[in-house]
Amino acid sequence: MQPKATLEDTLALMRDLRARCEWDAAQTHESLRPYLVEETAELDEAIRLGADPLIREELGDVLLQVLFHSVVAEQRGAFDMGDVAAGLIAKMHARHPHLYGLGDREPWERMKARTRASIEDGLPPGLPSLHRAHRLQDRAAGVGFDWPDVEGPAQKVEEELSEVRAHLPGGAGPAETRQADLEAELGDLLFAVVNLCRKSGVHAALALDKANEKFVRRWTAVEQRAALQGIEVPTAGLEVLDKLWDEVKATELRAQSSEQTRSSDSEL
Repeated sequence: MQPKATLEDTLALMRDLRARCEWDAAQTHESLRPYLVEETAELDEAIRLGADPLIREELGDVLLQVLFHSVVAEQRGAFDMGDVAAGLIAKMHARHPHLYGLGDREPWERMKARTRASIEDGLPPGLPSLHRAHRLQDRAAGVGFDWPDVEGPAQKVEEELSEVRAHLPGGAGPAETRQADLEAELGDLLFAVVNLCRKSGVHAALALDKANEKFVRRWTAVEQRAALQGIEVPTAGLEVLDKLWDEVKATELRAQSSEQTRSSDSEL
């Protein structure tokens, strides 16, 4: 059996490419930025799909970016892969002091709070809004600013929804002011929902991803049913589309129920 490749093998390959390939040799940290973003997104999609062969492939592509940046820095004399590894090990030891004889166990966010200039210190400006809200709330919770259970966040969602209703179109005042107030209240509602998700052990971004997938799946089925019945979706109207939607939803729920029954029977 041929021995498996090691991380040292991949590092040697990257150095070789930098020495003998014109394109690889020309790359810089700046020029590689779009590829890192793209490869990370592709890995995230592979994980969402749960496809192990694809996850393995995309992990390799992300590793390539890590190696690329490390060798570019090495050739600049800034740092090398050994420094990257040492920094990672030191950070993991610091995050788990109770495991490595460095101190008592302590929540990570509480430890980090002592070194931050502000609650948003270190959060990338381009972080998606749902993820940013989750991390800000995580950081606040890490130093004790949190609800004791899910009831508080749930009540906050209801409170914010009531405030949104009070600012819906039709109120008094200039249109521009009403719109700005509505935007602010909707933002508060979204932030409260993210907090409810976080306190429930759910990441809002992942929950919304699944909701988007479900909507696309059901809407595609609506369009297919409409085509079979000779209905033109753009002119069908809400009543007709709502009826098709309910049919699709009912069919999907029946299929899920049947699948659960078969799964239960197979376990007996």
